[in-house]
Amino acid sequence: ADLEAVNAGKAEVEQNEVEATAGGGAVTVRANGAKKIISIKLSPEAVDPDDIEMLEDLVTAAVNEALSKADEMMQQKMSGITGGMNLGGLF
Repeated sequence: ADLEAVNAGKAEVEQNEVEATAGGGAVTVRANGAKKIISIKLSPEAVDPDDIEMLEDLVTAAVNEALSKADEMMQQKMSGITGGMNLGGLF
């Protein structure tokens, strides 16, 4: 794979989105392949003024899961494009 194909593939993957939830869907986070958070949705049930810490934990868990999924997606797509060749930590 040449560098142009790799860069084009990377740009394409960065547009793809992943979604992660925590608390049985109480918190939903969407991220893209560039590991940017696109949106965070909270269900009304997740918002308890007497237990802000639980909501913070759920948001943290969902964000970390979304970023992890974005990372995995990028690695899978890029290994397909580069044919598994080692690019010396280019990504």
